Amino acid sequence: METPEGKVSLLDAVPVRCGHITAEWKGECIVLAYPRFKYEWMRRFLLPKGMSPDIHVTLEEHGTAVWNLIDGKRTVREIISLLADYFGKEEHYESRVTAYVMQLRKDGFIQLTIQRN
Repeated sequence: METPEGKVSLLDAVPVRCGHITAEWKGECIVLAYPRFKYEWMRRFLLPKGMSPDIHVTLEEHGTAVWNLIDGKRTVREIISLLADYFGKEEHYESRVTAYVMQLRKDGFIQLTIQRN
């Protein structure tokens, strides 16, 4: 991620949930759902009967905790700080969260924005 001023640290980026993603609780974890097809006509003609129009992804405990803190206001650094105590300050925790955030971005669940002061 770059701005005209130069490079920006991922830790200073703000993750924002994408609008086409829905989340619901299933027990202790969150299940994310997103449309299997982008367009309604594709859904109508290509979706086999009985198959869900959405793809569901169940997040484990760590993923659920990170997802809950993604509110479009907190930076990745703040999310790491809030979760570090919860997960017992495990070694290399910062890199674990940043890798997870980048995977969420790659999969299209979130976007990363830069806060302007």
